[in-house]
Amino acid sequence: MINNKNVLCVIPARGGSKGIPFKNMKKINGKSLIKIAAECAHKCKFIDRIILSTDSEIIAEEGRKCRIKVPFLRPKRLSGDRISDFQVLEHALKTLEKKEKKTYEYIIMLQPTSPLRDYKDIETCIYKIHSENWDSIWTISKSDPKNHPLKQLNLDKSNNLSLYDKKGNEIIARQQLSTLFYRNGVAYVMTRECILDQKSIMGKKSGGYLIDSHQISIDSPNDIKLAEYYMNIKEK
Repeated sequence: MINNKNVLCVIPARGGSKGIPFKNMKKINGKSLIKIAAECAHKCKFIDRIILSTDSEIIAEEGRKCRIKVPFLRPKRLSGDRISDFQVLEHALKTLEKKEKKTYEYIIMLQPTSPLRDYKDIETCIYKIHSENWDSIWTISKSDPKNHPLKQLNLDKSNNLSLYDKKGNEIIARQQLSTLFYRNGVAYVMTRECILDQKSIMGKKSGGYLIDSHQISIDSPNDIKLAEYYMNIKEK
């Protein structure tokens, strides 16, 4: 709770990942990605309620072991790989508020696939959204200039190469490129109105919280190995 406003943390973890089956159950240093996310959430002083949103009873049981509440299983209509984060959070918020007859002013999404997060960054995001009157706060990292859109290419079915953006012809040195950022998945924090009224996880007024530490989003077995490497360095 922050200034008498309730804070809900939702950890989304569906069971049907195509890249890595049951990806959220994969372990780093003996802990599942769900457990790592849960331990981080439990450290955050502002969070009042931590729930798991999943369509899998196997994942739900892992959540319960990690002291996360599983007040419902996600319905089949919200279980596919084309379901948006907004749909998952809207369902979780509406279902929980109806069940508990309680209002949550702030909602946090902690994806288990970002295991290098620090709970202090979550606390800072909650403080910023409350004190600075944002609709949402997303954690971000600086993009490598090598990945700038003006340096990207298209390749068609006939193997013809072209610039993704014709303005790329004007780029001679990397100093000409603007600094861009990407969402690193450490935390998404939103107001209740952002989700229920604006129907968005970004909203009309979205702020960014820059994190300089190395972050990894788990999409492949190699990502798990890399995350374990950085986590072990961090703990030394």
